Amino acid sequence: MSATAATGPRPVLRPFRPGDGPSLLAAWARSTPDDPISAARFRTLILLDPNFDAEGLRVADLGGQVVGAAYAVRRRTPPAGGDLEPADGWILFFFVDPPHRRAGLGRRLLTDALDWLRGQGRTRIGFAPYTPNYVLPGLDRAAYPEADRLLTALGFRVRYEAAAMDRSLIGYRVPDEVRRHQQALAARGFGFGTPSDDDLVDLVSLAAEEFTPDWARAIRRCLTGGAPLDRIVIARAPDGRLAGWAMHGAYDGTAERFGPFGVRPELRGTGLGKVLLHLTLERMRALGVHGAWFLWTGEASPAGHLYRRSGFTTTRTFAVLEWEAG
Repeated sequence: MSATAATGPRPVLRPFRPGDGPSLLAAWARSTPDDPISAARFRTLILLDPNFDAEGLRVADLGGQVVGAAYAVRRRTPPAGGDLEPADGWILFFFVDPPHRRAGLGRRLLTDALDWLRGQGRTRIGFAPYTPNYVLPGLDRAAYPEADRLLTALGFRVRYEAAAMDRSLIGYRVPDEVRRHQQALAARGFGFGTPSDDDLVDLVSLAAEEFTPDWARAIRRCLTGGAPLDRIVIARAPDGRLAGWAMHGAYDGTAERFGPFGVRPELRGTGLGKVLLHLTLERMRALGVHGAWFLWTGEASPAGHLYRRSGFTTTRTFAVLEWEAG
């Protein structure tokens, strides 16, 4: 984020209002070339989020043009059950158009967003692990060192790091040892295949209860949006319980994006996860997909180790940050 000092009139900070979209997206594209966003994704992730509040999308207005923004959000509708997480708020993104940097505008925008959240009673603010509609898992400190320094100066601290991973599917085939393990599991009574409509009841329940309601929401959203059932591979245990699943294309209809993916806790260590992962990659390759990627795992987690053993490599690392009052 190299920059020059801004000169001339000082931008005015105000809430988002109709007509700001094209100017905001143009400034976003100039400011964060590693992370562009389309008008459709901005509409879906931000403007149509049930928790969106125009007061929380703080924009820097200079002569009617948006030259920076910071987006703060708090829950007005719960993701599941009735928990509105009243202490929590999130900042999903901020940026300053390059010609207007080095004049304190980024600090002004972030402080304005923090003040707005504090005014809503929020005492714990994350950057940027908000569900369901996060833009990125956190801050790519290598890509945006100036943003890292500013967030640190304002009191944000790293909670943990998330790794984004990719692997090529050109020439991909299921490894022989995975095929053998699938056959061994089948001999024990495990079954693998595409879910039926009726199987979706168990799938959504497993995702919500053993993992996160956001995964259940993603499954529902992609299927009600028309995604075919063969984007999903499920495994059933010998006793008939749904043991786990893997899928692709759940987010934004992007066929290359792998996940969500999970195995029932008591069945981990059986190799089910490896088989489900590779059966899904096989289906992706059959569709002509040239690569698989996802945004968020712990590099040192069991899932992270499985991905690396399966040919994935880390492409970016995101710091998940948090600010707490006092």
